[in-house]
Amino acid sequence: MSRKYFGTDGIRGKVGETPITADFMLKLGWAAGRIFANEGHGFVLVGKDTRISGYMFESALEAGLSAAGVDTQLLGPMPTPGVAYLTRTLRAKAGIVISASHNPYYDNGVKFFSVEGTKLPDDIEKKIEHYIDSPMTTVESAHLGKAKRLVDASGRYIEFCKASISTRYDFNGMKIVVDCAHGATYHIAPPVFKEVGAEVVVIGAEPNGLNINEGCGATKPQKLAAAVLEHQADLGVALDGDGDRLVMVDHKGEIVDGDELIYIIAKSKLAANKLPGPVVGTLMTNLGMERALERLGVKLLRAKVGDRYVLEMMAEHGGILGGENSGHIICLDKTTTGDGIIAALQVMAEIHDTGKTLYELKSDMQKYPQVLINVRASRVVDLNNDAEIQKTVKAAEQKLGDKGRVLLRASGTEPLIRVMVEGESEDLVNNLAQELAENVKKAIDA
Repeated sequence: MSRKYFGTDGIRGKVGETPITADFMLKLGWAAGRIFANEGHGFVLVGKDTRISGYMFESALEAGLSAAGVDTQLLGPMPTPGVAYLTRTLRAKAGIVISASHNPYYDNGVKFFSVEGTKLPDDIEKKIEHYIDSPMTTVESAHLGKAKRLVDASGRYIEFCKASISTRYDFNGMKIVVDCAHGATYHIAPPVFKEVGAEVVVIGAEPNGLNINEGCGATKPQKLAAAVLEHQADLGVALDGDGDRLVMVDHKGEIVDGDELIYIIAKSKLAANKLPGPVVGTLMTNLGMERALERLGVKLLRAKVGDRYVLEMMAEHGGILGGENSGHIICLDKTTTGDGIIAALQVMAEIHDTGKTLYELKSDMQKYPQVLINVRASRVVDLNNDAEIQKTVKAAEQKLGDKGRVLLRASGTEPLIRVMVEGESEDLVNNLAQELAENVKKAIDA
């Protein structure tokens, strides 16, 4: 049974277009409630980011859960990893996050966490989908679910983040700029970094429902880079709208992406003899990171793009560190999902321990030039079995030798073929990417 509504990271789309509508969210809340109600008494947590549509969907989900006889505790604006943490520690039946992560305000979505603080198993998502397509009923009035607000949710998560590093760390004298992307971390991240001793300059912490991720945050860290230089800060921290991505900026204003941050954390854990298993990246992880980890004697495994697949591979191979170059960084020895604030604290701890700047720490890893070109596909293409495309790929791989790689993959959300080439020579990479993209387009149109 294939999934009809759930993608790799919950349900997401444009507000007002199916399935991101109030009536669908009502039905989704009821359908999920039917599943959770079968497990006995308990409650479901509901958190959201700062999008204006969050009010509408929070109310709809609450009504649906109530109709199914399930109690709800509302968290208000709360980072996705915060919902995962609270779901686990409060022993909730499930946690629901209303967010479209790094997308613009006019998108929204829903994702679920299990009582373990992990993504719901596929079979539970399929059961929810079954009820979505069934007639909605309401339990007897005496059994309707109740709703209340959890007033200390923010404080609980702030303390959890601080506890992810030892109390011996005091960042007094470290000046940082924190960009909250006008998202769910606006009232969480600044107190966390201030309470561990850092001097904090805050930007992107004035959400109005429409400005989430707009020209700021982890997907657009240029504003943060300018602020770091302006305030002569030691580093900058950029989070995305729901707080599960991290990109940093060093004191020179240079952007430090997820691959570089994972490498820094891996090297730190290795030095402390706390890195069991491999590091898990994705098909898009920079080859420079793989080479740098090899020099440390650490193996890199590549999962499909998506934190769900990274987590699955980490569990399968006993890894505790993984993530994506986009800034999803998962430290399983600290928490159960990607967490931008916790990842930033691990990097800051390494700066404290080594006495090195972020610029110096990242310089141990040299990123390979990487070019990504999107080719619009007018038809479905079997990339692995298209003779012309494979011929072009092999020719490019021969030119790169062992000093680069080629990756072609179909987008999971758009009619696009993503053509990626990386290698030591920037000119060669650019030329091969353009040539490969043109040949792929010809093969598609033929």
